[in-house]
Amino acid sequence: MSAAPAVTFWFEFASTYSYPAAHRVGALAAAAGVPVVWRPFLLGPVFAAQGMTDSPFNIYPVKGAYMWRDLERICDAQGLPLTRPGAFPRNGLRAARIATAALAAGAAWAPDFVRAVYHANFAEDREIADPAVLARLLTGLGADAADWQARAETPETKAALRAATDEAQALGLFGAPSFTIAGADGGVELFWGNDRLEQALAWAR
Repeated sequence: MSAAPAVTFWFEFASTYSYPAAHRVGALAAAAGVPVVWRPFLLGPVFAAQGMTDSPFNIYPVKGAYMWRDLERICDAQGLPLTRPGAFPRNGLRAARIATAALAAGAAWAPDFVRAVYHANFAEDREIADPAVLARLLTGLGADAADWQARAETPETKAALRAATDEAQALGLFGAPSFTIAGADGGVELFWGNDRLEQALAWAR
């Protein structure tokens, strides 16, 4: 029996539903025997291409009110703490660059860093654009905060994150979290939303 193809987990640090997804994807994928590729990208350019200058949850208040209540239910079911951020959406650019650099280098702590950033944003209401906040998270994982923040600002890392965002748009992503699986025929299957994770893993299997 051939191995299952990898599921690419596309996430954005300002994305509310990516918070529970980041805490589920590792264990569920391991149980399913499906490899996971973690891919940070930026939703700003994706939304701009759709003519939006803000999160759709802010543009449509009724939708936003539903989302926050829905997220409360999801986090409660997963045992995740949730504090509605004082600012939404927060700027996740610096955190995404650190994650990009760490994942490219194969840092074992990279998924833990992703989850820690989500926790800081959606559980602690911390400003994830603040280098001091990110330094605390990196240090807590045993990483050299100054080194990784410097790596995040290199032209190579910035270009890699831009390329990931461009790729996400080319694949038709319009939100986060998203999951993609490359097919043997060269096509790509797209699943959008935390609630589609199980379906994506089943498709990969």
